[in-house]
Amino acid sequence: MSGLLALLIFLGFTSAAAKPNAGLKTWGRFSKLPYPGDKAFLYDTFPGDFIWAVGTAAYQVEGAFEKDGKGLSVWDTFTRGGNRMATGDVGSDSYHNIHADIRAIRQLGVSHYRFSLSWSRIFPNGTRGSYNEIGTNYYRTLIKRLREIRVQPVVTLYHWDLPDHLQQTLGGWSNPELVGIFRDYADFCFQTFGNDVKYWITIDNPFVVARHGYGTGAHAAAWHLYHRHYRPRQQGRLSMALASHWIKPSRTRLESLRECQCSLDHVLGWFARPLFTDGDYPPCMKARLGSRLPSFTPEEKEQVKGTADFFALSHGAALSFQLINDSLKFGQQEDLDLRMLLYWVNAEYNKPPIFVVQSGWYVLGNTKTEDPKHMYYLKRFIAEALKSIIIDGVNVIGYTAWSLIDGFEWHREYGIRRGLYYVDFNTPDMKREPKTSATFYRNVIQRNGFPELPENRPAQGIFPCDFAWGVSANSIQVETTPSQFADLSVYLWNISNNGELMRLEGFSVPPVRRTPHCADYATIRQQVDEIQQVGVNHFHFSLNWSAVVPTGDVAHPNTTLLGYYRCFTHQLLQANITPVVTLWHHTRQRSSLPAPLDTANKWMNRETPEAFADYARLCYRELGAHVKMWITLNEPNDEMVSYQEGHQMLLAHALAWHAYDREFRHAQRGKVSLALHMDWVEPAFSFSREDVEPAKRVLDFRVGWFAEPIFGSGDYPLGMRSWLRQLNSLDLPVFNEKDRQLVKGTYDFFAISHFSTKLVTHAKEDSYTYTAMLEVQHMIDTTWIMSPRPVVPWGLRKALSWEDPARFKDSLRVYYLYNYINEALKAYTLDGVNLKGYFAYALSDQRDRGFGMYGHVHEQVIIKASLSNYRNIIQHNGFPIKGAAPQQCPSMPQPCLGCHVLVKRPVVGFLTL
Repeated sequence: MSGLLALLIFLGFTSAAAKPNAGLKTWGRFSKLPYPGDKAFLYDTFPGDFIWAVGTAAYQVEGAFEKDGKGLSVWDTFTRGGNRMATGDVGSDSYHNIHADIRAIRQLGVSHYRFSLSWSRIFPNGTRGSYNEIGTNYYRTLIKRLREIRVQPVVTLYHWDLPDHLQQTLGGWSNPELVGIFRDYADFCFQTFGNDVKYWITIDNPFVVARHGYGTGAHAAAWHLYHRHYRPRQQGRLSMALASHWIKPSRTRLESLRECQCSLDHVLGWFARPLFTDGDYPPCMKARLGSRLPSFTPEEKEQVKGTADFFALSHGAALSFQLINDSLKFGQQEDLDLRMLLYWVNAEYNKPPIFVVQSGWYVLGNTKTEDPKHMYYLKRFIAEALKSIIIDGVNVIGYTAWSLIDGFEWHREYGIRRGLYYVDFNTPDMKREPKTSATFYRNVIQRNGFPELPENRPAQGIFPCDFAWGVSANSIQVETTPSQFADLSVYLWNISNNGELMRLEGFSVPPVRRTPHCADYATIRQQVDEIQQVGVNHFHFSLNWSAVVPTGDVAHPNTTLLGYYRCFTHQLLQANITPVVTLWHHTRQRSSLPAPLDTANKWMNRETPEAFADYARLCYRELGAHVKMWITLNEPNDEMVSYQEGHQMLLAHALAWHAYDREFRHAQRGKVSLALHMDWVEPAFSFSREDVEPAKRVLDFRVGWFAEPIFGSGDYPLGMRSWLRQLNSLDLPVFNEKDRQLVKGTYDFFAISHFSTKLVTHAKEDSYTYTAMLEVQHMIDTTWIMSPRPVVPWGLRKALSWEDPARFKDSLRVYYLYNYINEALKAYTLDGVNLKGYFAYALSDQRDRGFGMYGHVHEQVIIKASLSNYRNIIQHNGFPIKGAAPQQCPSMPQPCLGCHVLVKRPVVGFLTL
């Protein structure tokens, strides 16, 4: 009988049998859940008796490797061989720092603390004859101190640190004599500590021991001993910690799903199936390994199966998948999905109680107390465990964050840190300091999860009657020759057969002598009809400066194109839709400046601002009768735009605004402003003041750069200037008094384009985008829905408050529109933001590929689900309270909806993706 087989027989676990391969349904089940609703963050709490734990392993943290009679472990010996650079001789020195560890555990507020016993500290040579009283007293003291702060111990008998004497004299776990030796060690531990311990882990992750350490398996004889002799009095529970990765199919075929199942069988099922199902190895393993895999006798199967108290599951970066052999993926893709793994275990092993006994992430060794990556992965794993309980009905009884403190990380030595507490290895007392992940975990435990707060709930209410509902397009389809009445052919109508028109060859009618009308443009009719179907009362689109004035000389414009734009805006008004027109739309691909300016230094040309003002005058003059809302520049505040270019753009905007104000406003009575790109920037650590300043700095440089000169002081933000002065940078231009007065106050409304939200922190981590100039780390919350940008509805509400002293079944856009507009309603109703409109981007895939509410397939127009959803919100003017009386609004539309309320206060509207 092999060592692994002996382990399984002596470590029997109780559980009813499950159907073979019951976990195979996991991938199909999750693929059918509603998207993106199922991916949205779940605000809820864990059961009242949920176990909140934190853990460590003896060799990683204890140190004192030769102190007070301790014997050597295999890791003490291993770290002294080969090219090893570091050891765990001192680790975090927990042996001399019980008080510091207890203080950290108490600060976290956990209910349980998982730690392992050092076998060679209790029995230096591995057997009872070498008993070490002083080493044993260390654990007695630790357990006593835990009980004093009302924390339950979760004790692991063996976490990879086998007494070296047993390895040298017996060959380690490959020798069957170790079964009896370990049984005796376990007997001593149960007898000595068992009255105070209700959760035991016999062996941590035997997969690592069996496959990575010795290849012959590991074994123990503890479960039956405890069950027969100690459980009646001590009432404890035992299990074995099993670690696993998660894996997803590379293709949607059944064969790929079976390969995923086989991958999990080879890692988790190798030990779990014999213990939790039928006492035998998974069929996939038996088929692929053949004679290399030992066989169970019928008697052995009966002895092994059905004797588990709970499923102890380990999951995380260091062991679950980073060390896994690529060949065990069987051509499929590893994935970080604790929720699906929990569901698979629940289905595969007949709904056992699952205790996550190790879970977490890591940061690089030079990271100190700010560990944003660790914190957000911790949030993700805890959130997935919550969904597993609330949505999937899995019996998850506890969660263990790994680990309490930084320590020796096995093959990675001190190159990574996994602790919630930072350990300064260079101080004599190994000083411990809480990381931001510790603060986060403490807050989660105090709230028992993520309880729903008022701001997380959907708002009910309606927008004002004059609210501007719009849709946007970067450009419109242009037709320079009217298509109506252009065909001079003669047709016969085949009315008796199929009703088709048949063209008569050789016949034509004389040209029609008539003045072209706006209705002659078929493309205008089509586009206006599409816009009307959305239900909006505003439509925003951009002109093309280089097309309107190809030569750069406004005395020689493209009159045909201007005529088309005139017709288009006229037809919009005829349909009770207010046109909102952008003069220049910034794109990174092309400048859209007339050729003479494009080839002559573009925006850096001193003549460009005046040329833009002349172009604006042309548009006001030709289109102003129909257009009452103008955007001079759309999203000029791009990070790829230099400060010098931005300065020129600000002057151009100001000149164009003043041109309208002095020459056209009295007659046309329209409004002019610019639209700024404004994604929200949130401090990565909402509870840390240190990240508030970096977030404000980013907003100053990204938004305040253009907003402060126009809407504020007439100069760049003070924080922006002082920061650049610190860097000895002279890149930011200086406004002279004349230009400051020129730019200041050149707005009639504040328009923003908002798409997403980012997190920023001052803590630098190499794996995220670090902006050296601003000294900020950009990152995302790993629980956010990606599209591919993060979908963060509450970021819109914060952005607004900051400014106010399947392909066509586009479920994600439906989710986006509903939740973003709902956050806009909160900004209006709860925060008092003077919000005057909302424009959804974009109208059609034809001009804005992939972003439209209309799709196009082989010239067929497809109405997407998002259009119907948006139209429904518009028809109800928001989210009215059920049963409330209908909103009473004026029935007659205004010539320019919203124009009379566009006073100099933010915010009027914004564009969304």
